[in-house]
Formats: sequence, structure tokens, C-alpha cells
Amino acid sequence: MTLDEKLAQIVGYWVDQGGEVVAPMQGEMATSGAWEDVTRHGLGHVTRAYGTRPVDPAERAAWLWGEQRRLRNETRLGIPALVHEECLTGLAAWQATCFPAPPSWGAAFDTELVEEMAALIGASMRTLGIHQGLAPVLDVVQDPRWGRVEECVGEDPHLVGEVGLAYVRGLQGAGVHATLKHFVGYSASKAARNHAPVQAGPRYVADVLLPPFERAVLDGGVRSVMNSYAAVDGVPVAADPTFLTDLLRERWGFDGTVVADYFSVAFLEVMHAVAADRGEAAQLALEAGIDIELPTGDAYLAPLAERVRAGLVDEAWVDRAVLRALAQKEELGLLDATFDDEPPTSIDLDPASHRDVARRLAEESVVLVSNDGTLPLGGPGRVAPARVAVVGPNADRVEALMGCYSFANHVLAHHPGTPLGIEMATVLEALRAEPALADADVMYVRGCEVEGAETSGIAAAAAVAAAADVAIVVVGDQAGLFGRGTVGEGNDADDLELPGVQRALVEAVCATGTPTVLVLVTGRPYAVGPFLDVDGAVAAVVQTFFPGEEGAGAVAGVLAGRAVPSGRLPVSLPRSAGAQPYTYLQPLLGGPNEVTSADPTPARPFGHGLSYTTFTRTLALEAADVPTSGVVRARVRVTNTGERDADDVVQLYGHDVLATVNRPTAQLLAFRRVHVPAGTSVDVELDVPTTRLAFSDRRLRRVVEPGRVDLWVGDCATREAEATLTLTGDVHEVRLADPR
Repeated sequence: MTLDEKLAQIVGYWVDQGGEVVAPMQGEMATSGAWEDVTRHGLGHVTRAYGTRPVDPAERAAWLWGEQRRLRNETRLGIPALVHEECLTGLAAWQATCFPAPPSWGAAFDTELVEEMAALIGASMRTLGIHQGLAPVLDVVQDPRWGRVEECVGEDPHLVGEVGLAYVRGLQGAGVHATLKHFVGYSASKAARNHAPVQAGPRYVADVLLPPFERAVLDGGVRSVMNSYAAVDGVPVAADPTFLTDLLRERWGFDGTVVADYFSVAFLEVMHAVAADRGEAAQLALEAGIDIELPTGDAYLAPLAERVRAGLVDEAWVDRAVLRALAQKEELGLLDATFDDEPPTSIDLDPASHRDVARRLAEESVVLVSNDGTLPLGGPGRVAPARVAVVGPNADRVEALMGCYSFANHVLAHHPGTPLGIEMATVLEALRAEPALADADVMYVRGCEVEGAETSGIAAAAAVAAAADVAIVVVGDQAGLFGRGTVGEGNDADDLELPGVQRALVEAVCATGTPTVLVLVTGRPYAVGPFLDVDGAVAAVVQTFFPGEEGAGAVAGVLAGRAVPSGRLPVSLPRSAGAQPYTYLQPLLGGPNEVTSADPTPARPFGHGLSYTTFTRTLALEAADVPTSGVVRARVRVTNTGERDADDVVQLYGHDVLATVNRPTAQLLAFRRVHVPAGTSVDVELDVPTTRLAFSDRRLRRVVEPGRVDLWVGDCATREAEATLTLTGDVHEVRLADPR
């Protein structure tokens, strides 16, 4: 291979890249050049062939097959390109299913369903000739003000790791390589600002931020990893071999490809100021361990070639990356592919099977935060209200149900007038379609917009609420990018008040005296404590995190009583922005105490969620003494003491009472979603490797120490049933071969 042929294999080309801003500093950075010129020596990746503008999938597949044949037959080496796409809430392409956003995966606590979803996404991608998906996001939420919270599973590393592992297994089981992002530290940026520096110590990085990635690499066999934009302790991850090579490859044994987050190689020059030009940026990234520059060859083509030819970069670094890129293509079957077969012509990217999984996941993710008995509005033994007022900016908009990386909000927002491409109902439409409300007069007034200071519609909303038996106020976010919207990439928040004048709308409706149900359709948790803490402020609060194309039916089903809520909070509901950054993984002095007047206690804790039935739970251990290198076996008996069949989410927490470093007062060790018919009991067996209690000691060795551990079931703040465990023996230093 010539140097030009080698470099061609380690860069991408952004098809259709134009004026739509879907990546940071895209207009300043994209330098793909002409397709024919860039591909004359071959090509590593085709960037977002389906996901940059609305294209007919069959027409684009025909184009892609033709270009793959050209690369095969008209370039000297005849190597086809690898095609990658975004797929966080489903394939980000026109007419493809929009599944719930990742916080909803976390709220569902259902790894099997997430794996099923990812397998469906992968099957669609493979049909279209797509080989790699840029998901899942395994950043552990640290501060809800960060705009990209809506891309994350939650604030607990065990939950993130288990759900992320399920996604990897599902996508890769369908033949599409998953990509972990953003490795590592991205979510811990200062003041929750996008790309801001991360000042986290090595113990915190190792114990909180890295475990989900380790799980997906060691137990999921993930085939690709994407770097974080952030600088951790002053060193940009894109130029840090400590993470990208020493840890990822030499310690964990990762043998896939590391791809650059879009433009992050060039950012070493223009944003981090650690490289003098694109060539030096390319050298830093390549030597650190970034194999593929995405989305274009901004740094790895001409600037790197010039540096290699000048003798400033050893070509062996290029060879290392090329061998990894070719190994990935061989694994995917691309080196032998001829593309002589015909491309697909009859393509349904939103079939009934996809919609069914989207519906189930959306229903499982709806969290009933509070309820004075007003909900459900219908169902067994209930008399539905005669008049229902529905108000709020998210009540009658399908865009409100989808996340930042949905095709609708990521791309279609730049193409006004283009049909959505999928069938979706709004919350208002879904409520009107509920059988329990068939005879109700469901009235609607928007009241206000998601953003802005206009309050002229609030009086009309309050009037319709005053004339109703119950008012449903649907508020929250609009997902978007870089200032377009209230949450999403680049849409960080200074405070955690509901955007715009939505709080004033809620207060005005509550002031009418009509029982008010607050429905939050958001990408981040907001500080709605005043509505939760004051008796009678609202009758009930329902939280959902961008539940996708079937989300309106899921919300309406819970409100109307057709579905029993079973979601649990994957993030704490904050009491104020002033308590941030905060997660429930706090040592004793991280919570309220006598030496500070500030109280960071959240309005509702991680793992919280109510139901329309009642459960009792007991906890028993197979053995009260377990070696530090052993497995804790716990049995939880869940009894449904109510009148509705329902799912419960069993959560087992632990507290290492005495350790050589500070440990959190609560830590999720295991969870299981289980269906429990009314009046019955179900036994749940949980095997917990002691390594889930491991931490980095004072020498930064990952260890399990002997001593007492308090265990309980409930949520992180509520101990419904307890047991005491004693870990015995010597300090156990964790090995990679240990169960996780």
C-alpha cells in the first residue's frame, strides 16, 4: 500500500454534508472535498449516508451499492468502505423507528428489552448496508444541567453498564459494530458545560466513570470506541495514550478500532491548543491511539501525509491504524464483498415489530413520581372524569417526544415541510383515543411555548382548567443542538427551572383548584420540588424522558389506567441547581449534615417510582459471611398486595460501612424487573459478585476489603427490607477474569 492508500483507509467522507449543523463547529471544520478526489485511493468510512438529510432509503441504498462496486472495481486495492450511522434512539434516518431515548432505557431497568431493541435497530442497519453504529453512550450522568444528559442512561455506573452491555449485545448480534462513547469523562465537565475541562481524580474516574466501558469491552466484546471531547486533568483524551492505549488496549485487551468523535482531532489545534497545526494534531491523536478520523480526513489526509513525508512521523504509526481498520473490515466481511447482489428495494424501517418494542419500552419507562389518588383517571373500579383539560407546550407536539439524536430533531428540523416519515400521535391525541376517556370532553389550550417569555396564553389555559374536573399539564423540553432547543448537544442550562414560562403556566393551573396532573416530557430532570413538597400543589407528577414514537400512547395509557406505571428514576430529581453537581453516590459528608447549612437532598431519589398497586418485599441471604473474592446470593420475595397485575423493579443496594477510603452511603448492586400478578408472590434470585463492591484503594489498586456491608431492597434512600453481610478473608485485588 502506498502512503495515500493507507491514509484513505483511516478517514471518513461525509456524504451530503452541507449547511445543516449536526456536529460541533461543523461549518468551520468540514473539508471533505470532492467525492471522486477523496476516494481515488479508496476510503475508510462513509459518514452518515442515510442520516445527513432526508433521503429515500431504497434510492440511497442503490447509490451506496453502486459506489461500493466502484470502490471495489475502480480503485487499485478494491476495498469497499465501511458505512457508519448514528443509532442512539433508533437508526437516525428518514422513515426509521424512533425508540425512546437512553434515560428511558434506564428508567425501564429492563436489559432484555433494550437488547431486543438494539437487535432490531441493527437488523435495519445491516439491510441498508450499514456496518457500524455510533452508540451506545456510556457517560455516567454527573450534573443534570449538562445538555447531553438526554443521551445518557443514568447516574449509576452499574445501571449504565448493564443497560449499555445489553445494547452492545443486541446491535452486534445483528452484525453491526457498536461504538462506545464518549471514552472517557465527558459527562463530568466543569459546570456541566459541553466540552469543558474535567477535573476528576484518578480514583473517581476509575470507580465511577470507567466501569460501564470496562463492562462493554470485557463482557460485551465491543468492536469500536469513540473518544471523549474533554480534557481530563488538562490532557485531551484524543491525545492521551494513557486512556486510549495503556488502559483500553494493554490492560483491557481491546482489539477493535478507536474512532475520533467528529472533528476532535482538529480540535486538538483549534480548541485545546495543544497542537500547532492539523499535522501535529494528527500526530498526537494517531500516536495516542485514535485509528480513524471522523467525519472527514481533515487532519489524517494531507496534513498527516506531509508530516510523514517530512520524517516527523514514523509511518509505523500509520501502519498500526491501517491494520486495525482493515481487520475490522475483514471481520465485517467487507474485504471479500463484491456488492454484485442487488440492493434492497422494498424497505420498511418502521415495521410493527419495531413499534411494538418501542411501545413496550416507553410504557415501562414512565415514572409515577407522586400521586394523591387522582391517578389513574380510569381503569378497574374508577369513574373517569367528564371534563379533562389538557394544556402545555408539549401536549400537542410529536417533536416533544423525541431526543436530540432522533432524525426528526437532529436533521429534519433543517428541512421544514418534509413529512415526518413515521406515524406518531401527540399526548393530546393519545388521550382522546383512550377507551377510558371515550365519553370525556377533552379540551385543549397550549398556554405557552417551551421557550420564550410570552405569557398571553396562560389565562386561557387556566380558564379551561377551571372548567374541568381534572387538568393535565404537559410541559418539558424541546431537544436540539447548539442553541436550537432547550436540551441536547450544546444545550446546557444555567439553572434547572422549567424552560421559558412553563412554571408560571403550572402555577396558574394549580391556582384554579382543579386537581392537576403534571406530566414532564423532558431530556433532563428539572427542579420541580415545589410542586412535590407542597401538599395540594399538584395531584400527581408523571416523568418521562423523550419516550419516542410510541411515547404518547404510553403516557396516555398510564394516565388513563390502561397501563400500570413501573418506571424508576434513573437520575435523581434535583431540588435546585445550586446542589449540582450531584448524584446519589455520595459519602456521608456528601449529603445533609451538621457542618453545612446547604442540603443537596434531591426532591426524589434515584430508583424512586410509584405504582397503581402495592408491593411488599423481603430480603434473605444464602450466607451472611462471604469471602472477599466470592459471590453474594440474595433472594427477594416480592408480593403484590394490591388489585392490579403489575411489574416491580427489584433494586438491591449496599453500603460498605468501613473502608480505607470514603465510600457512598448507598450503591446499586443488582436489579431485576419482574411481573407479579395481583395477590401473588415471586421470588427473585440475585447473584452479586463481590467485585461490585470494589473500589480503588489508596494505591489505586482495585480491591474488595473485608468487613461489614449493609444490604437492602427499596430505592437508594428507602430501606424496605434489610440484611447484614460480612465480607471475610484478606483484601482481594480484583483481576480482569473476576466476574463483574
